[in-house]
Amino acid sequence: MGDTIRGWEIHLMSDKSIEDISRIINSVVRGWINYYGQYYRSALYPTFNQLNKALRKWAMRKYKRLRGRKRTAALWLRRIARRDRGLFAHWKFSAGPLAGR
Repeated sequence: MGDTIRGWEIHLMSDKSIEDISRIINSVVRGWINYYGQYYRSALYPTFNQLNKALRKWAMRKYKRLRGRKRTAALWLRRIARRDRGLFAHWKFSAGPLAGR
């Protein structure tokens, strides 16, 4: 799963909106949740953290005000997650992005 997330190269999709990225990856993440979530739910949390870090890296690259500011980018993602919990499949399943991680 980690190789798949790295293979997506989310941080290089700075020309796409966050909604576009969610459309690209949600079907795969939903599949992981449906398959592994029934048997080994806790194994998904490190994968979700890795995905949130990739999204944070994308935000830092896309928006100038977030460049070089990991915590600010994480807080920005958290605000989006609170506003629209259904945007990414893993945000419904877990606690969403955590600031500072």
